[in-house]
Amino acid sequence: MAVATQVLQSEWTKIKSVRSTVWTLGLAVVVTVALGALISALSKNDFDKLSTEDRINFDPTFTSFAGMGLGQLAMIVFGVLVVSNEYSTGMIRTSLAAVPQRGTFLFSKIAVATLLALAIGMITSFVAFFVGQSMLGEHKASLGDPGVLRAVIGGGLYMTLITVFSMGVATMLRSPMLSLGILMPFFFLVSSILGNVSATKKVGQYLPDQAGHKVMQVVTVGDDAPYGPWGGFTIMVLWVVAALIGAYALLRKRDA
Repeated sequence: MAVATQVLQSEWTKIKSVRSTVWTLGLAVVVTVALGALISALSKNDFDKLSTEDRINFDPTFTSFAGMGLGQLAMIVFGVLVVSNEYSTGMIRTSLAAVPQRGTFLFSKIAVATLLALAIGMITSFVAFFVGQSMLGEHKASLGDPGVLRAVIGGGLYMTLITVFSMGVATMLRSPMLSLGILMPFFFLVSSILGNVSATKKVGQYLPDQAGHKVMQVVTVGDDAPYGPWGGFTIMVLWVVAALIGAYALLRKRDA
């Protein structure tokens, strides 16, 4: 138990001592809140121009999370840097020599980063919601409305899971450039294409980001997804678990 505590403290020290990881978390908050506020303000101005169908489908809660797409970019970078910094500097050899129990090493690194990502994710989600709703004026939603609190909490959980998934991938690939070179196109290009092309839409619905987005939605009129908010969240969790299993299996098998 004492060893695990020391490893956790060590991982915390590593994270807070690297400025780039701290800056990426701050950037995630700023980008998500600012862009969400901008889109919410524009949505308020254009609301009267919407068709009847679009007004029915309008989701004020999800609108305030419009910046989450760019915010998750920073969380992906954070997750990759937490893992890959040690590989790029060669410090991974020292770390594994100090903590030969690779399961303990990986668990500690992921646990500390996950708790930090969860705290930042929740703060970001709640701030983005309240700021966004203030911009929407009379079209805003209340935290007490059905499904809204779940969606706001879900936003924080989504950002956390994105971070953990990125950490799992980065552990498997070991290279920050390769990890970002795969994760960025996957979430910002491949997922969008698969989700918007009719022939591949059913496949795209089961990708981690698209499934995870469901937990942040309150209005689901016309939504043809074969699962609900928590069903989508569960699919995203399964992706994260698979990434972590792969990370542990490869870390245990190969040399530093």
